[in-house]
Amino acid sequence: MKLEMRGLSIDWLIEIIHLCIERIVIVDHNGIIVYIDEAYCEFIGTTFDDAVGRPVQEIIENSRMQIVAKTGEKEIEHLQPINGSVMIANRYPIFIDGKLVGAVGTVIFPDPDNLRHFKNKMSNLLEELNFYKNKAVNELTSKYSFDDLIGNSQAFIEAKALGEKVAGNESSVLVTGESGTGKELFAHAIHQNSMRSHFPFIAINCASIPEVLFESELFGYEDGAFTGAKKGGKEGLFKVANKGTVFLDEIGDMPLSMQSKLLRALQEKEIQPVGGQKTIPIDLRIIAATNRDLTKMVEDGTFRQDLYYRLNVINIEIPPLRDRKEDIAAISKKLLQKLERKFYRKGTVLSPKVVMRLEGHKWPGNVRELENVLERAINVLDGTVIKSEHLPLYIRDQEINQREEEFSMAESTSTLDLPAVKPLKVTIARAEKRAITHALEIAGGDKLAAAKLLGIGKTSFYDKCKIYEIR
Repeated sequence: MKLEMRGLSIDWLIEIIHLCIERIVIVDHNGIIVYIDEAYCEFIGTTFDDAVGRPVQEIIENSRMQIVAKTGEKEIEHLQPINGSVMIANRYPIFIDGKLVGAVGTVIFPDPDNLRHFKNKMSNLLEELNFYKNKAVNELTSKYSFDDLIGNSQAFIEAKALGEKVAGNESSVLVTGESGTGKELFAHAIHQNSMRSHFPFIAINCASIPEVLFESELFGYEDGAFTGAKKGGKEGLFKVANKGTVFLDEIGDMPLSMQSKLLRALQEKEIQPVGGQKTIPIDLRIIAATNRDLTKMVEDGTFRQDLYYRLNVINIEIPPLRDRKEDIAAISKKLLQKLERKFYRKGTVLSPKVVMRLEGHKWPGNVRELENVLERAINVLDGTVIKSEHLPLYIRDQEINQREEEFSMAESTSTLDLPAVKPLKVTIARAEKRAITHALEIAGGDKLAAAKLLGIGKTSFYDKCKIYEIR
């Protein structure tokens, strides 16, 4: 449908052009200027009458309008130096009834005020870009040093000393220990103390990456490598971390199919992006961590033996928190300092009774569980002293289990045949524990089904399992 500009005179069109931020020039098929707006003339130091009818390259510095008028190929966002300033030029061919008759060109920011506005805008964009660039760089650096690893127990001191000793080397390190013991903190500290500390540190959780995406995440992919691939391809994490350190957390959960590719990358010191034909050299140090028994996995055939020996050059074993209870007070103090920044508090301390309670707990979740308990306490705290009532129920009531053990020992050593009388609280706790254990046996270990059998909610069931330390 052909549109008509009813009542729109040539004067209207010229005025509209003047109001536009772009400055406009129009040439015929031979590159001769047929129209140029007054603001453009003023900027380049000429007049309308002097410019019209002359070749565009004689009037406008570095113009390519005559080329576009001949080739019919548009040129978008070209940088064009004019009068000591760099303009952004757009050039479009003009076709009438399918015939190339000329070209129209625009440049933006010829006006000094607009140029200043453009420079200010570009300056703001560059500042924003630098902000996100620095943020990205900071996220690729280690966040902890050996000073952040708190503990005076002998086993922990030995693990920390070994980490400090091997940090300056290039050998692979395997950090082992239960979940929540602080394996990633050790990896951060080793990188921080190494010759690679000025290069990226990238932590990769092997348990969180779907198997089908593993290779492309680690090694990257080329443009069009698979359906849904990002245009232009994507750099893999190994390339991003080049010259730095890669921390492979939960290495025991890496798919067997990926283990051979990882081994080759470490041996050959090169990677091949998915869909790519060329290999890319890499220079990395690998720190791996796991809470699983890799030796048994090797025996079972679920973890490659050659990869195990490649990773396990230096083994640092972090002791669980239950084996270093003398460190709990010092670790708690460090964690409280961290939590105070998060909750805008100051001067928070533990009461002596709370310290005794914390030292009496077995900490199946290790330091991560301790931090969780302290965060819960600081959320419900009114003053500055954390007391027993601020602790979770399963730690507050842990004396139930202790008393139960004491009475069991007394019963086993008693020479009397008469049944020992136990406090009602202990008797109820024992009955609850037996009922939960029995329900789990019937449900085949399914906790949700066991909770339904007992007629209690899932949350209540899980809380009781924690109290009675039922796995």
